[in-house]
Amino acid sequence: MQSSTVYKDRALASLKGNWDKGVIATVIYIVIVAIGSNIVSAVLGPKAGTALSFVWTLICIPLIWGFYVYFLRVTRKEDLAFGHLFDGYKGNWQRIFTTTALQYIYIFLWALLLVIPGIIKGFSYAMTPYILKDNPELSNNAAIEKSMAMMNGHKMELFILELTFIGWILLGIITFGIGLLLVEPYMMTAIAHFYEDLKEEQAAPAV
Repeated sequence: MQSSTVYKDRALASLKGNWDKGVIATVIYIVIVAIGSNIVSAVLGPKAGTALSFVWTLICIPLIWGFYVYFLRVTRKEDLAFGHLFDGYKGNWQRIFTTTALQYIYIFLWALLLVIPGIIKGFSYAMTPYILKDNPELSNNAAIEKSMAMMNGHKMELFILELTFIGWILLGIITFGIGLLLVEPYMMTAIAHFYEDLKEEQAAPAV
């Protein structure tokens, strides 16, 4: 595995000429997932709004998966049509939905014990979206367990990589969130490159 600086440099190289697509994809994602949920809650009031906001989040799970995979497409120089954000709703969408939902449920349950175990498990499961993309035969616990195996010994590396974006995230926040439209594609592409190296490492024959 490489240093955080290398992954960030590789992300910048992949986004060269694609920043506009990365930003627009992020806007689409935020508008549908975050703003859409808030609108539902505001229109229907606190009680009904909270319940339907949760339902809206469930409906958006395949889109959340599609957002992760979109930036994997960026690293692979594949077609970046915005319709790919909604690939999770096509074909065997139940596989995407149930696996991602289980991932969140497991993280939540671990976090109920203590915050730190929840965070650790979050990093253990972090490769699940990409595994679902590259391994159509895997779903649910099988995909999550593969992520855990891939991340064994690499959780701290991913933590450090994400930590290096804290300054950029804070800068994005003080610009009323506008800067986050650049930070999000940058970070997501760097993490996708991290996955690509993990995948290559897993595929390499033992010496």
